[in-house]
Amino acid sequence: MSLGQQNIAVLAQARDLLAQLDPAHLEPSGSTSGVGAHLRHCFDAYRCFLRGLDADGLIDYDARERDVEVERDPNIALARVDELVCALDALSVDAANQPVRVRHDAAAWEHADPWSQSTVARELQFLLSHTIHHYALIAHLLAVRGVEVDATFGVAPSTLEYRSAVATCAQ
Repeated sequence: MSLGQQNIAVLAQARDLLAQLDPAHLEPSGSTSGVGAHLRHCFDAYRCFLRGLDADGLIDYDARERDVEVERDPNIALARVDELVCALDALSVDAANQPVRVRHDAAAWEHADPWSQSTVARELQFLLSHTIHHYALIAHLLAVRGVEVDATFGVAPSTLEYRSAVATCAQ
């Protein structure tokens, strides 16, 4: 499975999750960011990536849109997932080695060039890892509220493979 397809599969997990949530589940719980904020943050990163590919390969993860409606309305979030899936599906496998320049948390590097060299494949790896990390936080936030999620939600593919191998050896 290509990196683009892996990212699409992870976004499909968000689609499945959103289909079972109501707006109250997206709201913050106490002093932590809510499920909606974590999803919006992930979607923002994908949008920055895709926008950067259209902008001569300059991917600026600091230029997130932060559309709060995505945080509040499961239907808007679902529409965003569908947009991202369509855009990722349109990526050519040949684009994987395409060089890009990336800016992320540039304020931390006051006197250095804030842009780094990367490739489309490396950024897809980043997006996959970043999204799964946030999904793990989402799973915890929902568990605290008594909402069950799929056991694979927020778990890295390598961890799922390891668990499967251990289960197979135990049989």
